[in-house]
Amino acid sequence: MRTLICGSLAYDTIMVFQDHFQNHILPDQIHILNVSFLVPDMRREWGGCAGNIAYNMHLLGGEPVIMATVGDDFGPYAARLQELGLDQGHIHHVAHSFTAQAFITTDLADNQITAFHPGAMNLAHQNKVSSAEGIKLGIISPDGRQGMLEHARQFAEACIPFIFDPGQGLPMFNGDELMDFVHQAEYLTCNDYELKLLRERTGASVETLARQVRALVVTLGSEGSRIHADGQVHEIPAARPQAIIDPTGCGDAYRAGLMVGMHKGYDWYTCGRLAALLGAIKIAHRGGQNHTFTWDEVAERFRSEYGYSL
Repeated sequence: MRTLICGSLAYDTIMVFQDHFQNHILPDQIHILNVSFLVPDMRREWGGCAGNIAYNMHLLGGEPVIMATVGDDFGPYAARLQELGLDQGHIHHVAHSFTAQAFITTDLADNQITAFHPGAMNLAHQNKVSSAEGIKLGIISPDGRQGMLEHARQFAEACIPFIFDPGQGLPMFNGDELMDFVHQAEYLTCNDYELKLLRERTGASVETLARQVRALVVTLGSEGSRIHADGQVHEIPAARPQAIIDPTGCGDAYRAGLMVGMHKGYDWYTCGRLAALLGAIKIAHRGGQNHTFTWDEVAERFRSEYGYSL
């Protein structure tokens, strides 16, 4: 089933400073801050919420359709998507711009200094939901502000059910705008921190938010997740990871598993468990797209983890 993934495609450049920031940033001198960190360790990862979600759905045998805007430097990422066999028909190139990218410097205490350049992502509204055919489900993940607003309206007008996944884009919107998203969406996903911020901005309780959508899905990290649906609260346990290496992209993997489960008609307990398992697989690898699996491998691990078969 074709799923439209509206969101960012990005490069993540990750650097490691072999010391502690606190040893080089003087508290009484931050008003004239001028520091330089030598970073001998650096890697570049494929990223962006749309890219990560589509990657995981593709591994599960889904049909993700990415809708994103990218810049002149997108060539290597485009080659990767082509190699994977992912649909690029709705990835729009914005001339004279960069693809969105994050520059992340981490010290030995896992503190991070991040600079994010949105680049072409700010023109996400140049893409139109109506241009994608045969879409049965969509998701709006962090993207350009205007693009997120317009894509939600376009999904609603086309009567295509979609998930609102505000993520790190949530602070861009005020309470009224967030409630408009919730009213138009069929499903709402967020982590526990994002839910708290959403409640503060809208003044809505968890119960009120849950009543506005078919399902409110809240991820809780190592404590699992909680799905409010059908007047019930389904407690979903976290899957056991083989290692804890890097949480980057775990939420995207979870959402991919959730949507594949929805397409297959699984109940919420099973959708949530499949989603949690993908998050556990991802966390054992660096970056958002360096893990691999087949459906059969996931099904076997699911049976081992939860005691029943998909």
